[in-house]
Amino acid sequence: MRDYQTKLKEKLKEALSAVLPIVCIVLLLSFTIAPIPTGILILFLFGAVLLIAGMMFFTLGAELSMTPVGEKVGARMAKTNRLWLTAALAFVLGFIITISEPDLQVLAEQVPAVPNLILILAVAVGVGLFLVVAVLRMLFSKSLNKLLIVFYVLVFAIAFFAPEDFLAVAFDSGGVTTGPMTVPFIMALGVGFAAVRSDKHAENDSFGLVALCSIGPILAVLLLGVLYNPGDTTYIAGEIPQVADSAELFYTFLSGFPKYLREIAVSLLPIVLFFAAFQIFALKLKKRDLLKIVVGLVYTYIGLVLFLTGVNVGFMPAGNYLGQTLAGLEWNWIIIPIGVVIGYFIVRAEPAVYVLREQVEEITSGAVSGKALGTSLSIGVAVSVGLTMIRVLTGVSVLWLVIPGYAIALLLSFFTPKIFTAIAFDSGGVASGPMTATFLLPFAIGACTATGGNVVRDAFGVVAMVAMTPLITIQIFGVLYKRKARRAELAAAALPVGEPFADLEIIEL
Repeated sequence: MRDYQTKLKEKLKEALSAVLPIVCIVLLLSFTIAPIPTGILILFLFGAVLLIAGMMFFTLGAELSMTPVGEKVGARMAKTNRLWLTAALAFVLGFIITISEPDLQVLAEQVPAVPNLILILAVAVGVGLFLVVAVLRMLFSKSLNKLLIVFYVLVFAIAFFAPEDFLAVAFDSGGVTTGPMTVPFIMALGVGFAAVRSDKHAENDSFGLVALCSIGPILAVLLLGVLYNPGDTTYIAGEIPQVADSAELFYTFLSGFPKYLREIAVSLLPIVLFFAAFQIFALKLKKRDLLKIVVGLVYTYIGLVLFLTGVNVGFMPAGNYLGQTLAGLEWNWIIIPIGVVIGYFIVRAEPAVYVLREQVEEITSGAVSGKALGTSLSIGVAVSVGLTMIRVLTGVSVLWLVIPGYAIALLLSFFTPKIFTAIAFDSGGVASGPMTATFLLPFAIGACTATGGNVVRDAFGVVAMVAMTPLITIQIFGVLYKRKARRAELAAAALPVGEPFADLEIIEL
């Protein structure tokens, strides 16, 4: 019990350091150039409290349950001598986890003329198929960057035939569907597969599953756009809630809890059932280990319910109103630097980022610092939000940014260590989580509404931008890392032999 209490305190400190900068920025803006109605501000502050509590429970729960479950399932699947069974299990996992992802329901509501069920099933099939590709890549030790080049060339080829109103939503889908439910499990699955292999490239190949799984939803939505070719893609904005007193505040959050209690229960159920079947027929874990995983699942459930209630009920209205107010100013260009600052700090509040940082440090034996990785992510997201605000003000098509962006990212993959390419492309899906969907996207929608732009074309795409820019910044970090390692080799008379990354110094930014 004391161990859990100590860990909860550590997670609380991490959550506070991640969320408080965003709260301070919003308060500073609300007291100066962008006044926010008292009701919306109170919703935001109460949502921040739930957000901090949710992050605390989720990160501990993922550490105790999602990560070990994914690793054990991955290791057991890798030991299976039947390739067809491994591929089938990978497809089923990708399919059920994607259907379970809460953010996918939000995406389905934003795509007019395509029935929600068809969209969800198509995206789930896309993720399932690409998880099979990712697993087979690990088993046969194939190059990740070559696969990424082939699939992204296919993505952009299809994009030229898809309706323009589908482009931003399609690229957004790649980040949205790799959310807090999907990322910890899939990343741990990769670690489990790598643990079975004994070759020197196993650590490098343990990353990259999220990178490939992010491509499936993009292709699915683009193909649906080509097949359906809808005539009306008008975005219908929801109303911003108004809270007059404390009783309404309590009722607003209280009415939101049942929805997310149900959603997260439905989200966790397929994973629990899959693990239960694996436990009965293959894993056969001891009671103590099983109890630890059950406790972790409870923490994960509580954390996600609190987190999603806080961001959806509290953060979404504040983001929308703040965007409208700033873009409505006479000197609305100021929304660009403000967006950069918000982007820098908001990625730190993404729950899956902590999972990525911990796994990177674990796999590289601490040679790749979690702090340095987090700083690279923050810089990338800051740039992406700034570019999104330029799109909102000018109406530039998302293709003018994502095509050169991915071209640069893929080109960098030939000059950076392989593990940095895998981490970078994984980080795109990790960074574009619920905080992006519930604060940055409403922020962009509010700004676009104030400027009279096309919301579907100009505001959507913020998730795509958040998923793209870390690919560049983290690989640049990898190039610098490689240069420092070379200097260390030239300076040293002899390199010690040990862990795969023991000869490299830890880099801090």
